[in-house]
Amino acid sequence: MDPIVLFCTILLFTISVGVLLYSKRSNAANGTNLPPGRMGLPLIGESLEYLLTGRKGHPEKFLNDRMAKYSSQVFKTSILGEPMAVVCGAVGNKFLFSNENKLVTAWWPDSVNKIFPSSTQTSSKEESKKMRKMLPNFLKPEALQRYIGMMDMIAQRHFEASWEGKQEIKVFPLAKGYTFWVACKVFLSIEDPDHVSIFSDPFNVMASGIISVPINLPGTPFRRAINAAELIRKELMAIIKQRKIDLAENKATLNQDILSHMLLATDEDGQYLNELNVADRILGLLIGGHDTASAAITFIVKYLAELPTIYNQVYNEQMEIARSKQPGELLNWEDIQKMKYSWNVACEVMRLAPPLQGAFREAITDFTFAGFSIPKGWKLHWNANSTHKNAECFPEPEKFDPERFEGNGPAPYTFVPFGGGPRMCPGKEYARLEILVFMHNVIKSFPTGNF
Repeated sequence: MDPIVLFCTILLFTISVGVLLYSKRSNAANGTNLPPGRMGLPLIGESLEYLLTGRKGHPEKFLNDRMAKYSSQVFKTSILGEPMAVVCGAVGNKFLFSNENKLVTAWWPDSVNKIFPSSTQTSSKEESKKMRKMLPNFLKPEALQRYIGMMDMIAQRHFEASWEGKQEIKVFPLAKGYTFWVACKVFLSIEDPDHVSIFSDPFNVMASGIISVPINLPGTPFRRAINAAELIRKELMAIIKQRKIDLAENKATLNQDILSHMLLATDEDGQYLNELNVADRILGLLIGGHDTASAAITFIVKYLAELPTIYNQVYNEQMEIARSKQPGELLNWEDIQKMKYSWNVACEVMRLAPPLQGAFREAITDFTFAGFSIPKGWKLHWNANSTHKNAECFPEPEKFDPERFEGNGPAPYTFVPFGGGPRMCPGKEYARLEILVFMHNVIKSFPTGNF
């Protein structure tokens, strides 16, 4: 058969099957009292519009248009091939965050499970639950205090090597370099820049392809992400094997880093994690703490450069701390506690440009929200922009005003850059420390504000 005819035949068959499946799904979704909205095109739904508004720098447009047209509390759509209810506002955030593992549970696209092989042995949901039980002790403020000096040292080396003396810099790649270097040290005790660079390039490829259409064909972001994950996993497995030897010979300790902690931890049955589980959990941690903190840092630099009044107040706070230090003395916990205005600025940046736009859940039973029915199996999405840029939650939402975070700060469930409820990001304090250490060093490196 002519190859072109064969291709067209396969394409038509695929489209026909897709339309049939979409038709069945749409019929199932047309139950009584579903939220208002539209499901978009067969198979892809409204995924393209959802992604494109984000790429154009206006992710809130997708949300605001539908909130205005359908409902300010909840609307239906189809994203990533799934029928989905998007819950909005502080009431919606509270509902989802308060009903974790009661009415809803975490959900990730299929691409996540396919890039992390160990998640097929259990499920990515179960892996996440185990991870959250394991991390709190390691990521609580008192445990992280000992890393502040190390973060400061890395930041100083990073600025000296990559920022100072340059005519032009691209902030986001450099911010990613800083956060990845810190993560490699905290999670794996890897500090050598050359060793860190072995991970960085394939890691960026993997991170960009995780939330993508799971088409495993050469050249697709998904295939590139799978290949990159395999390269990183191979390197991690070698590190894990050596660390197990070092632990057995008392050359490494339990509290050395998260890797040692994982290798010595046991599950409910008293079993140690296997090496693949550990490798994939480390990968997950690196992803969780990488792009989000890097994006926040990038926008902090942007706003400091554009708002001289804000910059001057941050400058005064940070330079007062710098002048209190002896030559060569690194930042410590007491210094971080003095950076109150700097953190208010960082929070206002994360309100206007959330590093995490939102997350997904899956309904584990039928329930109602705002008078509408949400069927079991439907996916749900909360989005930070439904409150962050909502005048009811933040008056004059487009105005940059760090004073919003003075005193008790915003009302509950309105400021959600780290999520909320049982699934609030366990690395919130870790992110706060590396952001503030970065702000201190960017001010010292550019005291005139000329970025």
